[in-house]
Amino acid sequence: MPSRQPAGRRRYKKGKMADPNANAYWRMGGITVPEVEDYLYAMLPPRDEVLSEMEADAAKHDVPIVGPAVARILYQLATISGAKRVFEMGSAIGYSTVWWARAVGESGRVVYTDGDRKNAEKAQGYFQRAGVSPRITVRVGDALELLSEEKEPYDIIFNDVDKTDYPKVVRLALPRLKQGGLFITDNVLWSGKLTRPNPSAETKAILQFNKLISESKELFTTILPIRDGVSVCVKK
Repeated sequence: MPSRQPAGRRRYKKGKMADPNANAYWRMGGITVPEVEDYLYAMLPPRDEVLSEMEADAAKHDVPIVGPAVARILYQLATISGAKRVFEMGSAIGYSTVWWARAVGESGRVVYTDGDRKNAEKAQGYFQRAGVSPRITVRVGDALELLSEEKEPYDIIFNDVDKTDYPKVVRLALPRLKQGGLFITDNVLWSGKLTRPNPSAETKAILQFNKLISESKELFTTILPIRDGVSVCVKK
Protein backbone atom coordinates (compact mmCIF):
# COMPACT_ATOMS: atom_id res chain seq x y z
CA MET A 1 0.00 0.00 0.00
CA PRO A 2 1.46 3.40 -0.91
CA SER A 3 2.45 5.61 1.98
CA ARG A 4 0.11 8.47 2.88
CA GLN A 5 1.48 11.90 2.11
CA PRO A 6 1.67 14.47 4.92
CA ALA A 7 -1.23 16.89 5.26
CA GLY A 8 -1.13 19.68 2.74
CA ARG A 9 1.27 17.94 0.33
CA ARG A 10 -1.21 16.31 -2.02
CA ARG A 11 -3.19 18.57 -4.35
CA TYR A 12 -5.97 17.69 -6.73
CA LYS A 13 -6.49 19.97 -9.67
CA LYS A 14 -9.55 20.86 -11.63
CA GLY A 15 -8.70 24.04 -13.41
CA LYS A 16 -7.16 26.74 -11.27
CA MET A 17 -7.22 26.30 -7.51
CA ALA A 18 -8.61 29.12 -5.39
CA ASP A 19 -6.37 31.47 -3.41
CA PRO A 20 -4.60 29.03 -1.05
CA ASN A 21 -4.70 31.51 1.83
CA ALA A 22 -8.44 32.07 1.53
CA ASN A 23 -8.90 28.36 0.95
CA ALA A 24 -7.14 27.58 4.22
CA TYR A 25 -9.14 30.25 6.01
CA TRP A 26 -12.60 28.86 5.40
CA ARG A 27 -11.50 25.32 6.24
CA MET A 28 -11.99 24.69 9.94
CA GLY A 29 -10.11 21.40 10.24
CA GLY A 30 -10.74 18.47 12.53
CA ILE A 31 -13.67 17.01 10.56
CA THR A 32 -12.29 15.46 7.37
CA VAL A 33 -8.71 14.56 6.55
CA PRO A 34 -6.75 17.26 4.63
CA GLU A 35 -6.43 15.15 1.47
CA VAL A 36 -10.20 14.76 1.24
CA GLU A 37 -10.72 18.48 1.82
CA ASP A 38 -8.20 19.23 -0.93
CA TYR A 39 -10.18 17.05 -3.28
CA LEU A 40 -13.58 18.51 -2.34
CA TYR A 41 -12.46 22.11 -2.79
CA ALA A 42 -10.62 21.33 -6.00
CA MET A 43 -13.87 20.00 -7.48
CA LEU A 44 -15.73 23.26 -6.88
CA PRO A 45 -16.48 25.37 -9.95
CA PRO A 46 -14.95 28.88 -9.92
CA ARG A 47 -17.06 31.56 -8.26
CA ASP A 48 -17.94 34.82 -9.97
CA GLU A 49 -16.08 38.07 -9.34
CA VAL A 50 -18.26 39.25 -6.46
CA LEU A 51 -18.16 35.98 -4.50
CA SER A 52 -14.41 35.58 -5.11
CA GLU A 53 -13.83 39.10 -3.79
CA MET A 54 -15.94 38.37 -0.73
CA GLU A 55 -13.91 35.23 -0.02
CA ALA A 56 -10.67 37.21 -0.24
CA ASP A 57 -12.13 40.03 1.87
CA ALA A 58 -13.20 37.59 4.60
CA ALA A 59 -9.75 35.99 4.70
CA LYS A 60 -7.95 39.34 4.80
CA HIS A 61 -10.08 40.83 7.58
CA ASP A 62 -10.73 37.65 9.58
CA VAL A 63 -14.47 37.65 8.93
CA PRO A 64 -16.15 34.24 9.31
CA ILE A 65 -17.96 32.95 6.22
CA VAL A 66 -19.30 29.49 5.39
CA GLY A 67 -17.08 29.14 2.33
CA PRO A 68 -18.08 27.83 -1.10
CA ALA A 69 -18.60 24.14 -0.30
CA VAL A 70 -21.18 24.84 2.41
CA ALA A 71 -22.66 27.73 0.41
CA ARG A 72 -23.43 25.36 -2.45
CA ILE A 73 -25.29 23.07 -0.03
CA LEU A 74 -27.35 26.02 1.19
CA TYR A 75 -28.18 26.95 -2.40
CA GLN A 76 -29.15 23.37 -3.21
CA LEU A 77 -31.39 23.01 -0.17
CA ALA A 78 -33.18 26.24 -0.98
CA THR A 79 -33.76 25.32 -4.61
CA ILE A 80 -34.79 21.72 -3.85
CA SER A 81 -37.30 22.88 -1.24
CA GLY A 82 -38.58 25.74 -3.39
CA ALA A 83 -37.88 28.20 -0.58
CA LYS A 84 -38.99 31.80 -1.06
CA ARG A 85 -38.58 33.18 2.47
CA VAL A 86 -35.25 32.84 4.28
CA PHE A 87 -34.26 34.34 7.63
CA GLU A 88 -30.50 34.39 8.17
CA MET A 89 -29.19 34.73 11.72
CA GLY A 90 -25.67 36.14 11.67
CA SER A 91 -24.80 37.33 8.18
CA ALA A 92 -21.45 39.19 8.54
CA ILE A 93 -20.49 40.62 5.11
CA GLY A 94 -23.34 38.75 3.43
CA TYR A 95 -21.50 35.91 1.67
CA SER A 96 -24.11 33.25 2.39
CA THR A 97 -26.83 35.87 1.94
CA VAL A 98 -25.88 36.26 -1.72
CA TRP A 99 -26.18 32.50 -2.22
CA TRP A 100 -29.59 32.46 -0.51
CA ALA A 101 -30.81 35.41 -2.56
CA ARG A 102 -29.80 33.76 -5.81
CA ALA A 103 -31.50 30.54 -4.77
CA VAL A 104 -34.88 32.10 -3.90
CA GLY A 105 -35.11 33.99 -7.18
CA GLU A 106 -36.62 37.36 -8.02
CA SER A 107 -39.87 36.65 -6.16
CA GLY A 108 -38.07 35.51 -3.00
CA ARG A 109 -37.05 37.39 0.11
CA VAL A 110 -34.01 36.96 2.37
CA VAL A 111 -33.61 38.73 5.72
CA TYR A 112 -29.98 39.63 6.51
CA THR A 113 -29.14 40.21 10.18
CA ASP A 114 -25.94 41.34 11.84
CA GLY A 115 -25.02 43.30 14.93
CA ASP A 116 -22.26 45.29 13.20
CA ARG A 117 -23.45 48.23 11.08
CA LYS A 118 -20.13 48.33 9.19
CA ASN A 119 -20.63 44.70 8.16
CA ALA A 120 -24.12 45.56 6.97
CA GLU A 121 -22.91 48.53 4.93
CA LYS A 122 -20.22 46.45 3.28
CA ALA A 123 -22.71 43.66 2.62
CA GLN A 124 -25.11 46.06 0.93
CA GLY A 125 -22.38 47.05 -1.49
CA TYR A 126 -21.83 43.42 -2.40
CA PHE A 127 -25.58 42.83 -2.77
CA GLN A 128 -25.83 45.67 -5.26
CA ARG A 129 -22.89 44.41 -7.28
CA ALA A 130 -24.31 40.87 -7.25
CA GLY A 131 -27.66 42.17 -8.49
CA VAL A 132 -29.66 40.76 -5.56
CA SER A 133 -30.37 43.85 -3.44
CA PRO A 134 -34.13 43.91 -4.18
CA ARG A 135 -34.46 40.43 -2.68
CA ILE A 136 -32.71 41.23 0.62
CA THR A 137 -33.96 43.05 3.71
CA VAL A 138 -31.03 44.27 5.81
CA ARG A 139 -31.63 44.47 9.56
CA VAL A 140 -28.94 45.53 12.04
CA GLY A 141 -29.19 44.28 15.60
CA ASP A 142 -29.33 41.13 17.71
CA ALA A 143 -30.46 38.28 15.43
CA LEU A 144 -32.37 36.53 18.22
CA GLU A 145 -34.35 39.66 19.04
CA LEU A 146 -35.01 40.34 15.37
CA LEU A 147 -36.28 36.80 14.83
CA SER A 148 -38.51 37.01 17.91
CA GLU A 149 -40.31 39.95 16.27
CA GLU A 150 -41.26 37.93 13.19
CA LYS A 151 -44.89 36.83 12.85
CA GLU A 152 -45.03 35.10 9.45
CA PRO A 153 -43.45 31.61 9.08
CA TYR A 154 -40.27 31.16 7.07
CA ASP A 155 -39.32 28.42 4.61
CA ILE A 156 -35.73 28.38 5.91
CA ILE A 157 -34.08 29.73 9.04
CA PHE A 158 -30.28 29.67 8.92
CA ASN A 159 -28.48 29.87 12.25
CA ASP A 160 -24.88 31.15 12.44
CA VAL A 161 -24.90 33.37 15.54
CA ASP A 162 -22.64 33.31 18.61
CA LYS A 163 -22.30 29.68 19.63
CA THR A 164 -23.33 30.24 23.25
CA ASP A 165 -26.73 31.36 21.94
CA TYR A 166 -27.38 28.20 19.93
CA PRO A 167 -29.72 26.50 22.46
CA LYS A 168 -31.86 29.67 22.61
CA VAL A 169 -32.18 29.70 18.83
CA VAL A 170 -33.97 26.33 18.80
CA ARG A 171 -36.77 27.66 20.98
CA LEU A 172 -37.07 30.83 18.90
CA ALA A 173 -36.79 29.29 15.45
CA LEU A 174 -39.28 26.42 15.56
CA PRO A 175 -42.44 28.51 16.05
CA ARG A 176 -41.34 30.74 13.16
CA LEU A 177 -40.66 27.93 10.71
CA LYS A 178 -43.37 26.53 8.47
CA GLN A 179 -44.25 22.83 8.53
CA GLY A 180 -41.81 21.16 6.15
CA GLY A 181 -39.44 24.12 6.50
CA LEU A 182 -35.70 23.82 7.03
CA PHE A 183 -33.74 24.85 10.13
CA ILE A 184 -30.08 24.86 9.10
CA THR A 185 -27.12 25.55 11.40
CA ASP A 186 -23.39 25.99 10.80
CA ASN A 187 -20.45 24.92 13.02
CA VAL A 188 -22.25 22.05 14.76
CA LEU A 189 -19.13 19.84 14.84
CA TRP A 190 -16.90 22.71 16.03
CA SER A 191 -13.60 21.49 14.56
CA GLY A 192 -14.03 18.16 16.35
CA LYS A 193 -13.79 19.76 19.80
CA LEU A 194 -17.11 18.21 20.84
CA THR A 195 -15.35 14.96 21.73
CA ARG A 196 -12.53 16.47 23.78
CA PRO A 197 -12.38 16.77 27.59
CA ASN A 198 -12.93 20.06 29.44
CA PRO A 199 -15.22 21.69 26.87
CA SER A 200 -15.46 25.48 26.67
CA ALA A 201 -18.72 27.37 27.14
CA GLU A 202 -19.14 27.51 23.35
CA THR A 203 -18.54 23.78 22.99
CA LYS A 204 -21.01 22.99 25.78
CA ALA A 205 -23.62 25.16 24.07
CA ILE A 206 -23.15 23.35 20.76
CA LEU A 207 -23.37 19.97 22.52
CA GLN A 208 -26.63 21.07 24.12
CA PHE A 209 -27.90 22.39 20.80
CA ASN A 210 -27.13 19.13 18.97
CA LYS A 211 -28.92 17.17 21.69
CA LEU A 212 -31.97 19.43 21.41
CA ILE A 213 -32.32 19.15 17.64
CA SER A 214 -31.60 15.42 17.64
CA GLU A 215 -34.16 14.62 20.34
CA SER A 216 -36.84 17.09 19.23
CA LYS A 217 -40.10 15.43 18.20
CA GLU A 218 -40.75 18.39 15.91
CA LEU A 219 -37.63 17.90 13.82
CA PHE A 220 -36.05 15.34 11.54
CA THR A 221 -32.33 16.06 11.86
CA THR A 222 -29.20 15.16 9.92
CA ILE A 223 -25.67 16.44 10.60
CA LEU A 224 -23.43 16.75 7.54
CA PRO A 225 -19.70 16.39 8.30
CA ILE A 226 -18.52 19.01 5.81
CA ARG A 227 -16.23 21.89 6.75
CA ASP A 228 -17.22 22.53 10.39
CA GLY A 229 -20.41 20.50 10.39
CA VAL A 230 -23.83 21.60 9.13
CA SER A 231 -27.08 20.40 10.68
CA VAL A 232 -30.17 20.20 8.47
CA CYS A 233 -33.50 19.87 10.28
CA VAL A 234 -36.91 19.48 8.67
CA LYS A 235 -39.87 20.64 10.75
CA LYS A 236 -42.45 17.83 10.85
